[in-house]
Amino acid sequence: MLTRRAFLASSLALSAQPSRPNLIVILADDMGYGDIGCYGSPDVPTPHIDSLAKNGTRFTDAYVSCAVCSPSRVALLTGRYQHRFGHEFNSGPIEREAEVNFGLTATAKIIPQYLKSEGYRSMAVGKWHLGVRPGYHPQERGFDEFFGFLTGGNAFITQQTPTGRAIGAGGDGGRIPAKRADPIRRGNEPVEESRYLTDAFGDEAVKFIDRNKANPFFLYLAPNAIHTPLHALEKYIDRVAGIKNEKHRFLAAMTVALDDNVGAVLAKLKEVNLDKRTMVVFLSDNGCPVVTGAGANGPLNGEKATYYEGGIRVPFIIQWLGRVPAGKVYRKPVVSRDVLPTFLAASNIQVTAKFDGVNLLPFLSNNATPHEALFWRAGKARAVRKGKWKLLEFGDLLANLFDLESDLGERNDLSAKHPEVVKDLRADWKKWSDEMAQPAWPPRFREITVNGARLNWEL
Repeated sequence: MLTRRAFLASSLALSAQPSRPNLIVILADDMGYGDIGCYGSPDVPTPHIDSLAKNGTRFTDAYVSCAVCSPSRVALLTGRYQHRFGHEFNSGPIEREAEVNFGLTATAKIIPQYLKSEGYRSMAVGKWHLGVRPGYHPQERGFDEFFGFLTGGNAFITQQTPTGRAIGAGGDGGRIPAKRADPIRRGNEPVEESRYLTDAFGDEAVKFIDRNKANPFFLYLAPNAIHTPLHALEKYIDRVAGIKNEKHRFLAAMTVALDDNVGAVLAKLKEVNLDKRTMVVFLSDNGCPVVTGAGANGPLNGEKATYYEGGIRVPFIIQWLGRVPAGKVYRKPVVSRDVLPTFLAASNIQVTAKFDGVNLLPFLSNNATPHEALFWRAGKARAVRKGKWKLLEFGDLLANLFDLESDLGERNDLSAKHPEVVKDLRADWKKWSDEMAQPAWPPRFREITVNGARLNWEL
């Protein structure tokens, strides 16, 4: 039997715990559909990410809203199509800032802004890529804390990083820079950072959890792993030494580092008794750029920057112990825009805002379909998925129709056999596109070969 003192102490301890779940997004950068164990990688060990799938729900047909980084992050953080804000193409690089005021418009409300009034503390850790000028900083967009960099890419190591190695893939020629192109910032103050960047971001995330274990928090952990440049520490390379292809070995080492830091976050949650009171969402911002020769999109066709499945279908896992089904594999289409509505529902926060995503929680226990159709647009590139059908077009140069149920790899164009399906999907896409804003800035281009034709895909 509890004494009165013990009863009061227990009651006080319970009252000090947050009444709402903690919320974590772990957003990998350029991680392909075949880059981790639970999505079929045969040679990259990712036990901690795999544990999320074992203890939560893994989505096989999960999409992002864009095939490149910045617009994809807009959709994730706002729960809306990025086109509604004119954020159709990548922002930056800094050299182009004189052309246009890149960044997520101030009219767009993002996750921490919805949570702040409900007592949540929030931190963004890692890559931002939503604007570098005053007004765009994470702490001007609702985050209480920031540790990371503002642009779209950065070096993982510098000449001050012990035991770091680099190889040439991604334009750096395998050189280790003396300093990072974009400084690491704590808040808005540049800091000297010699740690391997993935480890530094993991360390900062763990410390944030520890500081906020007594109140509800939102952690946006967005490391630039496993984006190029291919930089890794010897201790991580040693763990995948059996991989013969050097570029793939380096990417695998970077993935092992990311997985270790996911494990550190999960271990800290368990240590402070918050593992059952925290929803963890893991996903990638887009597919991998197979052009580097390092990563893999598994059975999918295409790559980052294209609107084949390899550019937009990504690893996506939700763990919420005791609340989200454990070990479940969910096979209906979902999208990153669903994260924000799901978070609000989990936290019982009512808002009047309209989203282009949905609360996924009720769908995990019934047979309903979250989305009738999903749409994509990036300049001339346009796509729609509706049921089993996927229509991908590029201006007047390309029109492919795929049956994803029987042709996951998008090898067989059925547009000539099913012109009525093409017509219907085009009409659906046009109706959606007409509701969207025009791009707020012009694109950059990347030339890529598609079915023997050289196409300039807008980024």
